[in-house]
Amino acid sequence: MVQPRLRVGLDANVLIAGVLLPRWPHEVMRAALLGDFQLVLPQQVIAEARRHLSKPAQTEDLEYFLAQSGYEEVPMPSLTESEENVDLVRSERNVPIALALMTGHVDVFVTSDRDFTEPQATAQRFRDRVRIMLPGTFLREVKGWSSEALESIRHRTWQEVRGSFSITIEERR
Repeated sequence: MVQPRLRVGLDANVLIAGVLLPRWPHEVMRAALLGDFQLVLPQQVIAEARRHLSKPAQTEDLEYFLAQSGYEEVPMPSLTESEENVDLVRSERNVPIALALMTGHVDVFVTSDRDFTEPQATAQRFRDRVRIMLPGTFLREVKGWSSEALESIRHRTWQEVRGSFSITIEERR
């Protein structure tokens, strides 16, 4: 029996950090490019990432990633749906993202946002459907990275990744 493909959502903060530095978020994005999981992105996440990457080269890198990743875009819920679920996430501005993740049947949401990651920041009904993970935790628990491998890229720079697949985005600068 074929197991369903893992559906993984990334937050805007992961997309932004992954474009800016070749560290943990970048490696999560790289796994998406390699097809290790089905990438699912709420419309609001894409819009936020685009808004916060202001330099043309950064915007190009994000657009390149989006074009190559084969992501599935999940529409945002209505204002009424968001208002009816205001208790879903601590920060009201993240309620539409949480609802989109649930509607999109996302298994894991990778984020660094404390309004998702801190204990009791989300309602139990959300946590029952979507597993929240920090980028490093995702790499360790889902991708099987060792502590040593994670530590080796904690402060990695673009100059250190020459010759690896990760350079694909950097070479476009």
